[in-house]
Amino acid sequence: MALNKKITIPLTILTLVVVAVSWIYKSGKLSKLTGFHKDDGHNHLEQTSKPLYTCSMHPFIIKDKPGTCPICGMELIKKLADAQNSAVQTPEQKQQADMLGHVSLSPTQRVMANVATVAANKSTLNKEINAVGIVQYDQSRQAKVTAWIAGRIDKLHVNTVGSFVTRDKPVAEVYSPDLLATQQEYLLAVKSREQLKNSPIPSISQNGDGLVSSAKQRLMLFGVKESQIAELEKVGKPNIRLPIFTPQSGIVIEKMVQQGQYVNVGEVLFNVADLSTVWVEIEIYENEFPNIHIGQQVEIRSQSFPGKPFTGRIAFIYPFLDPKTRTVKARVEMPNPGMKLKPDMFVNAIIMVPLGSAIVVPVTAVMDTGKRQVVWVESSPGMFEPRDVQVGQQSDDKIQILSGLKTGDKVAVSGGYLIDSESQLKGAGGVDHSQHTGGAKPETKGQAPTPAPLPAKKGTLKMDDMKM
Repeated sequence: MALNKKITIPLTILTLVVVAVSWIYKSGKLSKLTGFHKDDGHNHLEQTSKPLYTCSMHPFIIKDKPGTCPICGMELIKKLADAQNSAVQTPEQKQQADMLGHVSLSPTQRVMANVATVAANKSTLNKEINAVGIVQYDQSRQAKVTAWIAGRIDKLHVNTVGSFVTRDKPVAEVYSPDLLATQQEYLLAVKSREQLKNSPIPSISQNGDGLVSSAKQRLMLFGVKESQIAELEKVGKPNIRLPIFTPQSGIVIEKMVQQGQYVNVGEVLFNVADLSTVWVEIEIYENEFPNIHIGQQVEIRSQSFPGKPFTGRIAFIYPFLDPKTRTVKARVEMPNPGMKLKPDMFVNAIIMVPLGSAIVVPVTAVMDTGKRQVVWVESSPGMFEPRDVQVGQQSDDKIQILSGLKTGDKVAVSGGYLIDSESQLKGAGGVDHSQHTGGAKPETKGQAPTPAPLPAKKGTLKMDDMKM
């Protein structure tokens, strides 16, 4: 008897469960509980066709009838279907989808978010190129003082490096037996010319002039000037020492001889440089090289003279690139009054490059994701919409906008990231920050981001209105 009870009771319970499930399934209550219903033998998720209404400012507010938002008081708009139904959206729904990308801010919210706007205007932008350089000697103003004849340096008029020399004053005096003999030959030729010029035979009188001309030529090859030859002919006595002059005025930068030293023909005695004009060789990176051209004005600044810039112009651009520094050298010729700029001095160079006229906005107005650049444009008072733009050159705190904006568009220059965050809460229109390195992980497809709840106003917000 006890065994029959153990079998009968479970069978009775099982029968009741089967009957209940069958009744629920037939009445449709199972589909309401599980979200599935019978349709041609296939079960799928139930799709409601009843329209829902939400707030463009607070997308977590969802109602089944039109009205106003209990938080901000804005007019509710229809909530769109899922992304898979976007292909069958009506024009009204598409317009609403566009509006979801917009963000509306009240005057109080703008102040709290520190949102400021400026109008995009068309202006001329200048790009500033900074470079480093080294002061060098002007190679066209350098000269060497050499010995034109072998001999002994009997006297040095310049004994130290850095001395200033001029073309009309000798820098040294050299004694040479060859020079002495040539001077004597010249004096004899002059005397013979005087004796033979009265000869009735033309060939003899002309021979005297030829001897004088030949001896004078040899003296000039030894570095004797015509004024010295005229003085020699006037005095009638050879000079024991030959004065040596510098080919140009300047500063002695090298001294290679001592007094009493014997020198050979062509040996260098001094190096002289004119520092009234110097070169500054600046190094330009290869990405900035296309903006450099000959004749461009350059401002040179030195730590030795703070607040006193020098100005020069690019005279030459070297036709090769330094493979180690990836730079191209440009030569700047500039005057050096007072010889303030010293050779081998390090300086900074600033080159202003005009970029032409274009639409210009502050750099803070552009949000760069790495793949796209976005600005927030105030399309109407308090209403902001994202706009993709193409940017150009940047100079200080300004940047060129090549496309995407027109003159007069008001763009947000501060608070743009807060506006974008508000748009992200709505799931549309914002900047894709996952493109940034270290950005937030993107949401799963079809899953809306979880918004942060805002504080409710007393007596105006009901928890039944929110579907989180």
